[in-house]
Order: sequence, then C-alpha cells, then structure tokens
Amino acid sequence: MPRLFQSYKKTIAILTCWYGPYPWYFPYFIHSCSFNPTVDFFIITNNKESILNKPKNVKIIHKTLEEIKTAAFEKLGFMINIDYPYKLCDFKPAYGFLFSEIINGYAHWGQGDLDIIFGNIRGFITNEMLTDYDFISSRHDYTTGCFALYRNNEKMNSFFMRSKDYQLVFSSPKFYSFSECNFLWDYLTAGKSIFELKSEIESFTHLVKAAQQTNEIKAHFDFILMEGKTGRVVFNNGKIIYKEQFEAVLFHLFWLKKVYSPKYVSTTIPDKYYISPTRIYRHKKFKTKIIEQQK
Repeated sequence: MPRLFQSYKKTIAILTCWYGPYPWYFPYFIHSCSFNPTVDFFIITNNKESILNKPKNVKIIHKTLEEIKTAAFEKLGFMINIDYPYKLCDFKPAYGFLFSEIINGYAHWGQGDLDIIFGNIRGFITNEMLTDYDFISSRHDYTTGCFALYRNNEKMNSFFMRSKDYQLVFSSPKFYSFSECNFLWDYLTAGKSIFELKSEIESFTHLVKAAQQTNEIKAHFDFILMEGKTGRVVFNNGKIIYKEQFEAVLFHLFWLKKVYSPKYVSTTIPDKYYISPTRIYRHKKFKTKIIEQQK
C-alpha cells in the first residue's frame, strides 16, 4: 500500500460540474474529500442548497449553464452545446481552458465526478509524479474521465484542441465520450491499441497516447482506481481497500449507483464502512450477513 503523505502543499485543484439536485452519494463524496486536505475540490453548479459537513477544501462555484456557454463562446470563438448537463462530460479535457480563473496558481488541475469516493490521493499522486508527468490517468488503457490530472500550463490546458473533431464534439448535442475513448473501453481493456480501432472521433485518448509515443509529453497510465461489481471493499479513515490488502486512489460508483438508490442517506458518514456490489454498509455485521446469503 502507498505511504500516507502529510506534508504536501495545495498544488492540485479538482474540477467537477454538476447541475440539478445533489445525488444520494454526495455525502460520501464530501466525506472522502475531507481526508484529502492538500487537494482542493471545486464543484461548479447551479445548486444553491446548503451542504452540511462541507470541509474547507470543497469549494462551490455557482454558474448557470448559460453563463458557461457564454464564457466558452468568448474563449473558443464558436457556440458550444450543453443543452443537457451530462454533455459537460465531453468538455472535461477543456476544463483547464474554460475555467482558467479557478485553477490559477495551482500546479496541476484535474477532472472529477461526484460518483466517487476518494481514497488517499497524495499517497498515489506523489510530488515526484507531479514533477515528472504532464498527464496522469487512473487507468492503464485509456484517459479516465472520472479522475485524471493535467499540468497547469498552456500546452495541457489547450491540448484538447489537437483533436481534429473537438469543434464538432463541442458544438453537437450528441455525447461522444471525448474525454475518454469514444466508447472503445471494452476493446482497450482487452489489450487493443486505440490506433488499430475504428473511432467516430479523435478522442482525448488518441491525443495523449500519440503524444506519449513521440515523447512530446510525459503521460502516466496506471490502474489505480476501483470500480465495477467488486465487493469486499472498505473505506477506512481515508483509504479505499480491497480484500484487506489492495489499496486504490478512489472507488468509482458508476455501477453501484445503477442498482442502489437509498431513499435516505445521513449527512454524517462514518469513518469506516463497507461497499458491496449492491449497497453500502455501515456495519460489518450487515456485510457479513449478505455475503452468507450469496454463498
């Protein structure tokens, strides 16, 4: 397991856009951020409801979608399409460009989501990595939309413009999974190269992998997240641990939120809880009971 680092300066800003009511898992996201005091988390949203137990490193930026569209037009020079909030996922590689005023002064910025329970971020993302790499993905096979880091400079903040299709992607109502790989996940996970696959658009994975091959940028690809129907996952005082021995930088709730939607979640989250393929348990006895039922 990685070491727990305590002496980092606040060099990372994580940007997340969210529009509408906060989801049931939002308290878990907020709680996990509190264990990463050297990282600042910015939530760009139209939601003005008060947030209980919000740590100081979670910062709320109120913007309407129309305000984002207007500012993007001024910066990009063409009209963008974000007629529905999920479309913002296509813009993630451009967050550093579109929200440059928010990340001013940070050495690195990152894209994030709310369906994440963070572990010990700086135990994985060390000062050495931040010095060495221009882009850091949390998977080995493609650029991860749920969490990835960029060096905060002109090259990386405008890197998305290298795609011959970025104007099409940004101006179309269609979702293209531009921040990742244009829906080629299964092929890449199976070991295929993105350059041997047919793709509708030139995605961000195409751009980063190509620049990595020519040594124009230094990119780090490593499987350090956890997602899917894993089970046997525990959040324990700021760490995500699988099978009591493997640690991850985060747990992505992408699959769990499809099958689990509790009517009520307390805003007070315990410092230790368990994540099964079907729900989150606050006490180990409930976790053990469900495992016995599944045998």
